[in-house]
Amino acid sequence: MSTKQQTLRAPISFSGKGLHTGVHTTMTVNPADADTGIVFRRTDVEGQPLIPALCDNVTDTSRGTTVEVGGHRVSTIEHIVSALWTLGVDNALIDIDGPEVPIMDGSASAYAEAIAATGLVEQAAERRYFQVTEKIVYTIPDKDVVIILYPDNEFSVSLHVDYNSKVIGNQYATFNPGDDYAAKIAPCRTFVFLHELEPLMKMNLIKGGDLDNAIVVVEKPVPAEQADHLRRLFDKPDIEVREGYLCANDLRCTNEVARHKLLDLLGDFALLGQRIKGRVWATRTGHFANTEFMKKLKRDIRKAGEKPRFAYDCRKPAMYDINAIRRMLPHRPPFLLVDRIFHRDETSVAGIKNVTMNEPFFVGHFPEEPVMPGVLIVEAMAQCSGILVLGTVPDPENYSTYFMKIDNVKFKRKVVPGDTLQFEIQLLEPIRRGVAVVEGKAFVGETLACEAQMMAQIVKNKNVK
Repeated sequence: MSTKQQTLRAPISFSGKGLHTGVHTTMTVNPADADTGIVFRRTDVEGQPLIPALCDNVTDTSRGTTVEVGGHRVSTIEHIVSALWTLGVDNALIDIDGPEVPIMDGSASAYAEAIAATGLVEQAAERRYFQVTEKIVYTIPDKDVVIILYPDNEFSVSLHVDYNSKVIGNQYATFNPGDDYAAKIAPCRTFVFLHELEPLMKMNLIKGGDLDNAIVVVEKPVPAEQADHLRRLFDKPDIEVREGYLCANDLRCTNEVARHKLLDLLGDFALLGQRIKGRVWATRTGHFANTEFMKKLKRDIRKAGEKPRFAYDCRKPAMYDINAIRRMLPHRPPFLLVDRIFHRDETSVAGIKNVTMNEPFFVGHFPEEPVMPGVLIVEAMAQCSGILVLGTVPDPENYSTYFMKIDNVKFKRKVVPGDTLQFEIQLLEPIRRGVAVVEGKAFVGETLACEAQMMAQIVKNKNVK
């Protein structure tokens, strides 16, 4: 597989009903720039909000994986994400005009076929990998769920299914380097147990489910009255209702249930946002366990990688010195909290604040134990953010940025006189209607001192005509 990122050669479109909502939607998977990732765009919602397919955005895993940002969601994303990611698509912008991905025939076959027919384009950016270096274990003991990630130089999965079902039995499925995903995994359909149908319907789910897009597992003999009810429910008057599998066609392979669970796992693991070099062993897993494991893994990666991305060298000329900063920002001493900007590009900025005992806030915070107030560290990150976002307007001196929201603020260590704070700001999504969403981090040396997500609006100053 390529070490470079890839995207689709051309857009591909799909239409159909959602498994749970029953709502008919049209979905177009578009090529996207490098480092975009897989992102959904709700074209039916004002402003067309973006919803990245990332584990941090997972809000529901009941019979499918749902991602949500700002109250806008897309559900049952696992099949399309599984097909895109496993077949080598790193970046895609998915336009969808409804709340749920089309279920198609309950598998990822249609998606895989369209991706293969369209082809991929290699991009300049390198792929990002998480290299597993030690055994990582995730368990849910009361449900006998176990996921283990072992060190390896390639990605592979071995999956075990055991529902204490005499019909399904113990099933195994594997996905190894070189396996044909489109032939081996993608055609395998979603399934449900017969005894789950009524409860799921009462939960207002599976409105779009039928025997053309799901397999029903029948554990016990079915009374004639219930068989007639099922024939009416699925509008299949000639279907034979008996123990075993109830579906419109025969099973596509003897372990179709296990292979479908593997299909789901591949989609859920893609929500890490980077590819894994490691060997997976999983048993009795599902969407909740898959996505919670990815959240845990992402936290571990962040913890290990909480070091500055940009190297500051005080011997090199500043990109913006204090005079250039004063021309761009409206702040003035003692509230100008950025001394130097040494990096800036379209999506990120990095700056420096030298913390000295002469700072006026140390007079009262605290006289005998001087500590820089956390709110001022956040303010300093916000000022760096202002330099990033004001760089998008032709006359930044005529604009200011104002906080709209601050989320997920965390303080990791004290900042004291003599410290040099290094701020790194990353734009999380494109600026729209003058609103910017950024992630800010403040380091002392290689130690993370503070982090936060901030939303700000670019506003023209009142004294400017």
